[in-house]
Amino acid sequence: MPADPSLLGVFAHPDDESLAAGGVLARHAASGARTAVVTATWTEGTHRAPELAEALRILGAGTPRLLGYADARVPESAPGQKRWCDAPLDEAVGRLVAHIREFHPDIVVTHDAYGGLSGHPDHVQTHRVTVLAVRAAGLHGLHPEAGPPWQPRALYLATHPHSVAAALRATIGTRKTLHSVPDDQVTAAVDVSAWLEQKVAAVLTHRSEVERGALPGLIAGLSPEQQGQLLAKEWYVRHDLAPVSVPPAATRSELTA
Repeated sequence: MPADPSLLGVFAHPDDESLAAGGVLARHAASGARTAVVTATWTEGTHRAPELAEALRILGAGTPRLLGYADARVPESAPGQKRWCDAPLDEAVGRLVAHIREFHPDIVVTHDAYGGLSGHPDHVQTHRVTVLAVRAAGLHGLHPEAGPPWQPRALYLATHPHSVAAALRATIGTRKTLHSVPDDQVTAAVDVSAWLEQKVAAVLTHRSEVERGALPGLIAGLSPEQQGQLLAKEWYVRHDLAPVSVPPAATRSELTA
């Protein structure tokens, strides 16, 4: 089976990679593609770093690439460091450009403009930085200290269509606002049911989030059927970054470069 395109995920916190794109990461790794994840917040030596390492091992996504900024709401995530949402834009973009140029991904995956369902400010910051970094990575004159230019072919934004938001609300039992996009903006709807067991295992590896009752904890309390309803499909909005020969028209069932 030919390998899928190489894929670099860029996410705000440990567990975002598993929740937002765990199925796609596992699918690409299973095909023989190179996969990796950059995580903006938390640092080595904190309790969430080994949880992230184990989740990436399960998904086949290599070892953690931590930018080392602080979570907006958890100062102890990176003692003495800037909050990610306060990081100077040029600094943050340059650090991510270095990872893109070193890894050479065909595809980059990150949060959508809302910051996903939750709208967390760190997710929104990650979206903004990644959108700028995937363009800057291909330009000779920007961030020369980060290495030779490399242009990914596509950026995919992990999202949810309006049509499934209500069902998700019922499944997880929340009254919070869930941010979603019009169905016709979704360009890839990926069935990851074949990798659901890996995805759920990666989510639950974030034990500290399970224990404090965050989304991984809610997922831990669901039946296997409910876990499948929540996690067996992933949705993305594609942004082309380089010329492609694939017609852009219909909704895709996989992520292509």
